[in-house]
Amino acid sequence: LFLFKNLLLSLIIIVFAFVLTSFVDQNSVSYGSLSLFLLCTIIIFSFQWIVFIPSYFLSTEHFFDLTGSVTFITVSILAFLMNDTKNLRHLIVLILVIIWALRLGTFLFLRIKETDSDSRFVTIKKDFSVFLLTWNLQGLWVLFTLFGALTILTSNNNNNLGVLDIIGVLIWMIGFIIEVVSDKQKSEFRNNKSYLGKFIQSGLWRYSRHPNYCGEILLWIGIALIGISVYSGFGWLGLASPFFVFVMLNYISGVRLLEKQADERWSEDNEYQLYKSKTPVLFPYKFIKDWKSKVMAIVPS
Repeated sequence: LFLFKNLLLSLIIIVFAFVLTSFVDQNSVSYGSLSLFLLCTIIIFSFQWIVFIPSYFLSTEHFFDLTGSVTFITVSILAFLMNDTKNLRHLIVLILVIIWALRLGTFLFLRIKETDSDSRFVTIKKDFSVFLLTWNLQGLWVLFTLFGALTILTSNNNNNLGVLDIIGVLIWMIGFIIEVVSDKQKSEFRNNKSYLGKFIQSGLWRYSRHPNYCGEILLWIGIALIGISVYSGFGWLGLASPFFVFVMLNYISGVRLLEKQADERWSEDNEYQLYKSKTPVLFPYKFIKDWKSKVMAIVPS
């Protein structure tokens, strides 16, 4: 029954992804008998299945995150190259996706090589149906996260760049910087033996318990904004991309799991409980409040 349930969930995920794509691909250029958007969806899931097979037999999760990043890059490049109506907006989005995927994929791969395991996969990788479901979920994650970007990259819309495109790029840059800096700060914290057994509450982590995820959400908001002049019909679902990233990080994977682990580890630590009560989960409104107070102190009344 457990096996059947997980295989059914995998099938539902795949069917849902392709049905959703069929609504959006009407705004996509065609490549042969297929829409370019549909072709990208096929490639996304094919990548996951191809790497899943050796990963299951080797019982390893080492290539999971790396495969996700490679999928982002490969699909984005193919969508760009196969679209004969590409313009500067397409190129900008391609560059932003590649920069993000290269940085995050390399960071995650090196981290798992250093620790030699990922606590999320201890039992998952030993069960065929659960492990397969996890890879299919990654395919859905790639598709939904890329939804806005793929809508742009597969579109034949040639509108000139405008103010929203510039704002989108700036928001992407802010999000990317926040993600990179917070990841670097946490890596340095973990590598410092004097902090062994402690939790990070310095740097950007002073203002948010998960600033790296905050940066992640912001950069996808930026890409979604770049596509506003391109979206039409069901293509407006591209705006759901950052919302999906938020739901995924906050309620399904990252934040929910890490908060649970932290509560179990430092439930009796008064310093952690104080940090948790005063520090936002994601968005650093505390930083904005402090910054506003400093500005008001400088500006003469």
